[in-house]
Amino acid sequence: QSNGQGHILITRLAPDVATEIQEQHQLTYINAAHIGYIGDLPSQKTESAIAVITGGTSDYKVAEECAITAEFYGNTVHRIYDVGVAGIHRLLQHLDTIMSAKVIVVIAGMEGALASVVGGLVDVPVIAVPTSVGYGTAFGGVTALLSMLNSCASGVTVVNIDNGFGAAYTANMINHIGENK
Repeated sequence: QSNGQGHILITRLAPDVATEIQEQHQLTYINAAHIGYIGDLPSQKTESAIAVITGGTSDYKVAEECAITAEFYGNTVHRIYDVGVAGIHRLLQHLDTIMSAKVIVVIAGMEGALASVVGGLVDVPVIAVPTSVGYGTAFGGVTALLSMLNSCASGVTVVNIDNGFGAAYTANMINHIGENK
């Protein structure tokens, strides 16, 4: 902050390092996402929204990294968690919110099928984030990554395994297109 930078986002922040930073700075730390920021989140948000959707509860950490990053950059974010293909009816209950988003981030492990399902439902960009969680032959997220890369739904773009920050930053850029600055 001494260099005039009062709005700082820190990702992949371990709890012990966050504690050290908090000794000298006003850091807000969200342990569930391993993310912290100095300064306030913007009070003015975009009119258009980013929807952050997860397959399961184990995708929460990556999803929160994504959602908080998007909010840090002034975006309106709709969180829709635990709506994977194993219980597709849960996803369909949120269709109005999903369809109103300008860009969607889908975060899923296992076979990563949720990105294709969402991509087939919407006419906006979908950013897919494979996660390293899951069981069976998930191979640390490689199974979901390959599935998402091979999505037959048009408009699905994939970031690397567990890259909630990268997905949020890209969604932020898309969401701000046409916004008054």
